[in-house]
Amino acid sequence: MDLGLKGKVALVTGGSKGIGKAVARGLAEEGARVAICARTQRELEAAAAELGKVTGAEVFAVAGDLTREADVKKIVDATVGRLQRIDILINNAGAAPGGLLMDLSEEDWQTALQLKFMGYVRCMKAVIPHMLKQGGGRIVNIIGNDGVKPIGIELTPSAANAADLAVTVALAEQYGKYNICINAVNPGPVATERWDYLIGGIAKVRKISVDEAQKRAERSIPLGRICTPEEVANVAIFVASERASFMNGALITLDGGQRKALLD
Repeated sequence: MDLGLKGKVALVTGGSKGIGKAVARGLAEEGARVAICARTQRELEAAAAELGKVTGAEVFAVAGDLTREADVKKIVDATVGRLQRIDILINNAGAAPGGLLMDLSEEDWQTALQLKFMGYVRCMKAVIPHMLKQGGGRIVNIIGNDGVKPIGIELTPSAANAADLAVTVALAEQYGKYNICINAVNPGPVATERWDYLIGGIAKVRKISVDEAQKRAERSIPLGRICTPEEVANVAIFVASERASFMNGALITLDGGQRKALLD
């Protein structure tokens, strides 16, 4: 199936590792021209070089901190300056610190909201004017299933992700008439460095071993395993493609059946 991505320009935040890197690779393999951003210049440049070598595609790296509006503008301007346009935005950067209410500081809450929520908002606000000039675009917000069904041990991610979901739906309504489709992909546990950190925290709070916490997480998923970054990337890339041209305001759960509800 041709996804119609050849020649498209995509900006992937959090693109130096994990889900973001997998998305960037998949887009490049489909013929898109890809810009990746993250905070650490060295990791970012290494990822861009690796992706370019593996895919043979142009992968442009631009560092920046999504908690700073000026950095977001710099990232978007640099991408447009180098690649002339932005057809696709994949919002993926940001990891909120988990924990129980009494263990979380004011700073923990602010950190979660500034990066995982406001970081997404800043990127959309910076990219949408370019999409309006171009006559349309695609935005895929990779969020998390705890935004739909919050978890007590993951208070800050649940809150930030719920806010991201609300903005996704609201902006999809606002900009759909301009051919800008905005959707969300909500993974459950994904085998990344972030998951290794989270499962360690869960084990500590529940006073069990990391191995036992991992087994319990796997048992909570009907498919019996943790999702891979590539599986998230496959869905995100399809949603960003021309094959999903009538998808707008959708909240797509990708958790192997972990969270159960009739009205997701």
